[in-house]
Order: sequence, then structure tokens, then C-alpha cells
Amino acid sequence: MDAESFDKFLKINHLPKRARECSCPADYWASLAWEEREACGLNAATLEMGYKEYLVGNNTGTWMHVVRSLEILRGCDKDGVPERYDLRFLPGDVVCLVGPTGAGKSRLLADIECLAQRDTPTRRQILIDGKAPDPAKRFSGESGLVAQITQNMNFVMDLPVEDFLLMHAESRDLKDPENVVERVMRTAIGLAGEPFGPKTQITQLSGGQSRALMIADAAFLSPKPVVLIDEIENAGVDRVRALRLFVEKGKIVILSTHDPMLALWGARRLVIRNGAVCAVIEPDKNELALRVQLAELDAELANMRERLRRGERIGCPDTAKCTLM
Repeated sequence: MDAESFDKFLKINHLPKRARECSCPADYWASLAWEEREACGLNAATLEMGYKEYLVGNNTGTWMHVVRSLEILRGCDKDGVPERYDLRFLPGDVVCLVGPTGAGKSRLLADIECLAQRDTPTRRQILIDGKAPDPAKRFSGESGLVAQITQNMNFVMDLPVEDFLLMHAESRDLKDPENVVERVMRTAIGLAGEPFGPKTQITQLSGGQSRALMIADAAFLSPKPVVLIDEIENAGVDRVRALRLFVEKGKIVILSTHDPMLALWGARRLVIRNGAVCAVIEPDKNELALRVQLAELDAELANMRERLRRGERIGCPDTAKCTLM
């Protein structure tokens, strides 16, 4: 065991410093007092696994959580009637939740976020790699497996975007944080379609810009393998590009949406009614063809929005005569 790399691993994950020389993670774990072990939210096996993942994570210094599967064992609807489906998601899956407002889409996302163990109103149980998560791990922020992007993004600090991203990158002990920050910036601007600079204060970002920034941050800087998204269709974000980005990173993506294009883009869509999953649908050939048509219409609408932003008129044969003076 390399002492320097292990010390960095401990620092990044807010674990107690070594009190003495240790030959391996198990030796370090044995040296901790029971109070320190309880506070870690880990055990000897997960500590050793995390250190191994840290070492093989392309030498980036980031502890990348590895999840091979996420399962949702059926619970019940709002009336207590049992659900019909157990669900299993794998890395790279995009699953869309559809249903009217109040149907229970956000409740399902909340069950996944808290890794529910039959202790929420739906009585669902979440399994990671076929097992119930460690009880301490469920409520440990840094050890959590889930990143969530909600409808309302509010920043509690006022920093330039570059400083905000650099702070996050350095907390992950990346070897080249400036390069990663630049990549996140380029991706966020591309997703938002509204340019902003590294010196822009994060509190001055529009809704679409802040959402795009968090999507890029979750893709490149967050080690969390599960991403929950609650309605990104109204934020001015290139949503299909955002989903492809998460798929490329091997994330499990579960999103709630009312957007037909997004609903058809996922590998599956879960129909939610009265608080329960009442149907699981995979797009057929007709829906896949329709998805292409919707993408073309969406591109046309995006072009119209951009022309309106530039102060042009739309629907005129001679654009030059229709622009505002």
C-alpha cells in the first residue's frame, strides 16, 4: 500500500487520519476506534473496495463508485394495492417516468434517492448490486450513490463559475483540475445554448445555464453512478445531448418528464398512476420512427426560439425585411 496515495484517499473522503503506519486498508480499519468507524458510514470491505477503485480510476484521484445494478422491489400504490413490477436498471440505462401531475413520479425518485427500505409510504425497497445498502451509507452525503438534478436550482454561495468548478475539482484531488474545469465549461455552454464565461457569478446564471452547469458537473466531476432528473424540458437545455452524455459516462439515468421526445428517447418508460408503476413500456419500431420526426420538429422550434431571441420575426419569406429596425 502506497502511504501517500492512501493518505490522499482518506483526505478526499473525509476519513480519519492514520494514527500509525498501516500495511493495508484492513490494518487501517482495525486501528480506528469504534466511534470513528460508526462515523465513517463504511465497513472494512467497502473501504478496501473504495481504495481499489480510487487507484484504478485512471489516476484521476476520484473515488468512483461502481454500481452493477439498481433494483426497485415492488411496493404499493396510494390505496395500499401491491404494485405489479420489480424493476432492474444497469449502467447506461435511461428510464423515463411518465404520468399526470400528482401521479407519484417524484415519490419514486425520492425512494431511489433515499435508498428506501420499506420505510416510505410506497413500501418499496431499493437494492444495490442485489443487496440492501449499508444502513449508515444511506444517510452519508459523500458516500451516497445518487446525484439529483431538480426543477429548481439555487446556489447558496456567490462565486465565479470557474472558481466554483475548480473548488469541486480540487476536492476530488484531480491531477489536472484546470483541464477538467474547462471541459465542464464547454459542455455546459453547449447544453445551455446561452454563452457565459468563467468569471460569470453562479448566482447570475439563468435557469437553463445553471441546470446545464449541474448536468456537466454531474457527468465529469461527480463519482455518483445514479442520476435522477426531475423535468429538464422547460430549462432551455439540450436534453437529448445531456442524456447521451450520461450514457457515455455509464450512469444510470432515471428522469421524470412530460416531454414526448424525452419519453420516447429512453430505453423504457414507466407509467405511474395513483402512486404505483402500472406499466413498463419499451419503444417499438413505430415509436422509434416517431422519435426521429419529433427531433426534427424540436430542432425547428429551437431555431425559431433563437431567431426570436435575436429580435427577428418568424414565418416571413423574406427574413431581411422582417427583422426589427
